[in-house]
Amino acid sequence: MRIIRDYQYIEQHDRGAIAAIGNFDGVHLGHQSIIDVAQKLKISAPLGVLTFEPHPREYFSPGAPAFRLMSATARASRLAKLGVKRLYELNFNKSLASLTPSEFATKVIHQGLGLSHVVIGSDFCFGKARAGTAEDLKKLGVELGFGVTISELIKSNGSAVSSTAIRKALSEGRPHDAAEMLGHWHRIEGPVIRGEQRGRQLGFPTANMSINGIHRPGFGVYAVLVDVLNGSHKGNYQGVASVGIRPMFGNNQPNIETFLFDFSGDLYGATMSVGLIAFLRPEKKFDDIDHLIIQMNDDCKESHKILNLI
Repeated sequence: MRIIRDYQYIEQHDRGAIAAIGNFDGVHLGHQSIIDVAQKLKISAPLGVLTFEPHPREYFSPGAPAFRLMSATARASRLAKLGVKRLYELNFNKSLASLTPSEFATKVIHQGLGLSHVVIGSDFCFGKARAGTAEDLKKLGVELGFGVTISELIKSNGSAVSSTAIRKALSEGRPHDAAEMLGHWHRIEGPVIRGEQRGRQLGFPTANMSINGIHRPGFGVYAVLVDVLNGSHKGNYQGVASVGIRPMFGNNQPNIETFLFDFSGDLYGATMSVGLIAFLRPEKKFDDIDHLIIQMNDDCKESHKILNLI
C-alpha cells in the first residue's frame, strides 16, 4: 500500500483511484462496508482511502482528552489488510480546513488526486464548517466528472455503528460489544517501553506500552490476544493485561502492561498489538503484595479459560 500525504504533489500513477472517504477511526464495520462498496464497483482503478492526519477533531480541539481508537500507523496497517492500495492520508491543516465544499471537491478530489470515483457514508459532511453533505458531493461529482456512490449506514442492535458508540463500550469495559461494531477485536498497538520492572519482581514480567494519544478503555484487567509484530519473538500469544494507573504503587501515568503466557525473552523495542477480549475486573489497591500475587494468579486462570473458548 502506498501512502500519499499531499494532494498538490502527487505522482501520476497515484492518480485516478476509486476511494472511500472518511476519518476511519477504528476501521469499524461501517468503514469496512464503505470500502467493500468501493471494491465491488466495476471500475478498473486502484482501491484507495482518503482520510486526514491529524484527525480534524484533534486539529480543532488540540487540548481535548484523547479520543482516537487507533493511531495513524495502526489505521494504515488495518486498511492495508482490507486490500487498500492507495492511502491518501492528507495533512489536515489551516489551508485544508478552510476549503469550501466546492473547493474541496475541485482542488482535492478532482484536480489534486484525480479520483475517478468516491464512496461516502450517507452522513458524510465535508468542507469548511462541515457545510457540504453527501448529496452536495454527488452534485459536484456530476459537474466535475467523477462518480459518487452514497453508502447506507451499518447498524448493530438497531443503532448505527459509530466510533462514538465503540468508545462508550470500551470505556464501560465491554470489549466484546466494541468488537461486534468493529468487526475485529479492539487493539492497542505500539512499541514496548521500559517500565519499573515490578512485574518481573512479582513473578509476572510484563511488556509495557503507552496509551497516550488514544482513547482509554475502562481501567482494569483484561484477557488479551497479543501479536508481536516484529523482532526475534514475532508471533501470536495469549495473556492478561492491566490498563490503568497501577494504584498498588501510587498514582502513575496510565499505560497498559501485558503478561504473555508461556513466554520468555526480551521484547523491548518490539511493536506489539494487544487485543482486548474480555474485562476481568477493575483496578484495585490490595492490602499487601501477597494478596496482589494471589489475585494475579486468579486473573491468569480466568484469562486462560476465556481465551481457550475462542
